[in-house]
Amino acid sequence: MTTTALVAAVCGAAVLPQASGAPAATAAAPTALSVPSGAGAEAALPGYLIQSSAKVGDDSSVSKPDFSTSGWYPVSPRSTVFAGLLENGKYQDPFYSTNMKAANPADFTVPWWYRTQLNVDSTAQRTYLDFSGVLSRADVWVNGTKIADSKQVAGSYTRHDLDITSVVKPGANAVALKIYPNDPNRDLTMGWIDWAQTPPDKNMGIVRDVLVRRSGPVALRGAHVNTKLASDLKHADLTAEVDVRNDSDAPVTTTVSGTVAGVAISQNVSLAAKEKKNVSFPVVGLDNPNVWWPAGMGGQHRYDLKLTADVNGSASDDASEKFGVREVKAPIRGEGRQYSINGKQLLILGGGYSPDLFMRWDPAQARTRLSYVLNMGMNTVRLEGHIEGDDFFDMADEMGILTMPGWECCDKWEGESGTGEQGEKWKPEDYVTAKLSMTGEAERLRNHPSVISFHIGSDFAPTARQEKDYLDAIKAADFDVPIMNAAKTQTTPILGKSGMKMNGPYEYVPPVYWYDKSHSDSGGAWGFNSETSAGVNIPTLDTLKRMMSASELEAMWKNPAGTHYHRSESAVFNNLKIYGTALDKRYGKSSSLEEWVRKSQLSQYENVRAEYESHARNYTDSSNPSTGLIYWMLNSPWTSLHWQLFDRYMDQGGAYFGVKKANEPLHIQYSYDNNSVVVINKTPSTASGLKASAKVYNLDGTEKFSKTATVSVPANGGKSTAVTIPSISGLSGAYLVKLTLTDSSGKEVSRNVYWLSTKADKVDWNYTNDDTDWYYKPQSAFADMSTLNSLKPTTVSATATSTTSGDKTTTKVTLKNTGTGKIPAFYLDAKVVSGGVPVLPVEWNDNAVSLWPGEQITLTATYNTADLKGGSPSVRVIGQNTGTQTVPAK
Repeated sequence: MTTTALVAAVCGAAVLPQASGAPAATAAAPTALSVPSGAGAEAALPGYLIQSSAKVGDDSSVSKPDFSTSGWYPVSPRSTVFAGLLENGKYQDPFYSTNMKAANPADFTVPWWYRTQLNVDSTAQRTYLDFSGVLSRADVWVNGTKIADSKQVAGSYTRHDLDITSVVKPGANAVALKIYPNDPNRDLTMGWIDWAQTPPDKNMGIVRDVLVRRSGPVALRGAHVNTKLASDLKHADLTAEVDVRNDSDAPVTTTVSGTVAGVAISQNVSLAAKEKKNVSFPVVGLDNPNVWWPAGMGGQHRYDLKLTADVNGSASDDASEKFGVREVKAPIRGEGRQYSINGKQLLILGGGYSPDLFMRWDPAQARTRLSYVLNMGMNTVRLEGHIEGDDFFDMADEMGILTMPGWECCDKWEGESGTGEQGEKWKPEDYVTAKLSMTGEAERLRNHPSVISFHIGSDFAPTARQEKDYLDAIKAADFDVPIMNAAKTQTTPILGKSGMKMNGPYEYVPPVYWYDKSHSDSGGAWGFNSETSAGVNIPTLDTLKRMMSASELEAMWKNPAGTHYHRSESAVFNNLKIYGTALDKRYGKSSSLEEWVRKSQLSQYENVRAEYESHARNYTDSSNPSTGLIYWMLNSPWTSLHWQLFDRYMDQGGAYFGVKKANEPLHIQYSYDNNSVVVINKTPSTASGLKASAKVYNLDGTEKFSKTATVSVPANGGKSTAVTIPSISGLSGAYLVKLTLTDSSGKEVSRNVYWLSTKADKVDWNYTNDDTDWYYKPQSAFADMSTLNSLKPTTVSATATSTTSGDKTTTKVTLKNTGTGKIPAFYLDAKVVSGGVPVLPVEWNDNAVSLWPGEQITLTATYNTADLKGGSPSVRVIGQNTGTQTVPAK
């Protein structure tokens, strides 16, 4: 549709008095929207003034153009109440320490008003408000008239297309939404469950754009294209559809015409007054279509659908959408869903995506998260609730990242179907809201080729009635993707088996856990693991000091069993006891915060790497293969101590680089369960003439084992076992395994270093406890890698250079172990810094590397030049046994 520029006409607004110590207000007074004219014109409301309803006496007066907004707070167009107050500097940084506790929850137990103004030059056209994203419900007023109430506007996913033609007038107009408090246990909205601390307003507000749309008597809605792709990918049938609606009081005949993929289409439609028809155009055949593929499998082409409705020779409305030609299937293979795109099977490797805790939309930050997905070698994100707006899915389409949206667990969404869930039981009106929610999301997501499925249940499948309602809405919307009834092993009357498992863990388990296939209740590498991880992910020291006070940091490493605000509000996950115990037993007790954090990065690297490597190894198994892994989670909504592969500030530690290493396209890896060395080939071609090398070293550098083998590995996730490391006598308590893979020219294409123990980790599979089995299995024995603490020091040289191209800077650092003995430089972590502060976000080609004497490697980092903030880049290198050095990178 046509989007016009917004014309600024500043509304009056007072600036909120500053709280003591609060940051300066950054919110600008919202502009009044000059409503665009023309067929299909639309524009988003540019912002609001908000105020508590406790300070407003007469509801009808708020939306009158002459209403005084003195003392109201200017906020962004997508804003919760708390986010808006943050914009105005009312509270200190909520991501630091316990600052968020300063907000009084009582302030958010009453509705809040969102008000804005429209300037309309002519009322000759019809005018609409089109929106979703309200938490939890709203009354909508225009110029003193209530046009919808909170029974109609209920739920964060229901879509509303309100005709306000009869109440707008030339000149100044006012729109006001009275938004009611959100309670995810009562409302079909969004909540944070155990992911983080819940914001004091529970995200009350509106978190998607409100569009003002214009048209003549005939409006076009819901334009989309149904695609049918031939199995040989050489032909596609395209069927364009659109809802054609006559909103006038007289019958009309309209000609709806346009193009689909550049091919002309047209149809005449006769409509009675207030009638709506669904128009399906004749099939358009497309030979040799430019098919949409996930990143790494092909291009991400999207076609255009463009339509115009003409009445009496004049354009009444238009519609345009992008769509991709692709086919998704997900039958059950073994115990898990086997996804295929355009006939090619793939192992789903992803993470659970989270937006900002206060639901603020930041396109740069969203793009960085998705870029990190690709940088880690992943292909998918799962959105459990908190389903982002169209901008997000446009990004995913463009970048070739697969998405798995769906409803969330543990609150109202599963109040009727779940056992022991906190959500309230459903009332008759909830079934209406739920079905409308499904309709809204299905119609919105159907044009996005990145969307490969939808979960209508998470921890619990829907009831039979809910399932039928959801599927009826999905069918009516032509939302043609695999539908998952649950992320857990569940069965429903229509969809049957879910083909998903959710067996945990969510707390620490050792690396060997992930290779298990013998326990049907485990989270090991078999089936489709819809959400699982070893729980705690301690951020880098830079981030920890940015998010927690000195006393909180001391409590974290000295008393992990205590309650830690930045873990979770859940009584189950509000401490670090299980993680801290394992860290001490496996790596030895720490004597400082810095040592504890260094050991945490080692622990997280080895654990997350094993989680992904185990699933890759077992993908091609003939019996009960692994078919998908969603790490819980990709990222946290705030400054967190758990469930994240990178932190809120986009810094990366051991977990991030462990995933990146595991997901190399051509990769050599060690198996914790049987000591085999396996080569995985995720490329589309067979890899032949590869030489795999496995070497085992004591910590003093003595080589204890060495073997090479030549291997050929099938394409598309194929594997080949190169070496099995035998029992070796005379090993130090902790020892190192260095694996390298070279191609036929002798070039190193994969390098992987493990730190292992002569004392094995053992999972207590016989342990049974209904209260804890769902989130972890205890250990009966722990590996002992404490001798890593006595690894002798060595020296590393570091030289760095930087080049700038456009808005990007690339820094290269060459590291070399210059030691004269046999001691390796262990776990070298490089960071680009400016003024001593990490430059973020950043993408590395590799990091967290180990080098033996004489070995060198060049690491490459790419980042936004602006993030140097006018400074010069340097590279800080920290090794477990090399100390810290910082070198210029000019």
